[in-house]
Amino acid sequence: MSPVDTTEFRKLLEDERARLLHASGRLEEETAENGDDELGARGIGNHIGDMASDTYDRELEEGLDEGVRQTLQQIDAALKRIDEGTYGICEIDDKPIPEDRLRAIPWTTRCIEHAQ
Repeated sequence: MSPVDTTEFRKLLEDERARLLHASGRLEEETAENGDDELGARGIGNHIGDMASDTYDRELEEGLDEGVRQTLQQIDAALKRIDEGTYGICEIDDKPIPEDRLRAIPWTTRCIEHAQ
């Protein structure tokens, strides 16, 4: 049985999931738009510095999007743990994770002692 009342944490997780999905959609749109710019009108005659800046921006956006996807996977796993009744239990020592830690990182699988 889960050591915490999961109603609050389910809402935190679902809200964060919705926020990240929205952010991820915007990142994908921006990445696609930047790719179109590089290949379109700006593609020929671009200064090498502009091309490097565009490449950096695209790679940064892709990296951010990957981070969002990883967090979404962690959130989905946390929601599954809520459904299974194992949410809020450290995966290392099977002890309850303090609620303050769960409020800070609701998808965490470890207490602060084992997170380091």
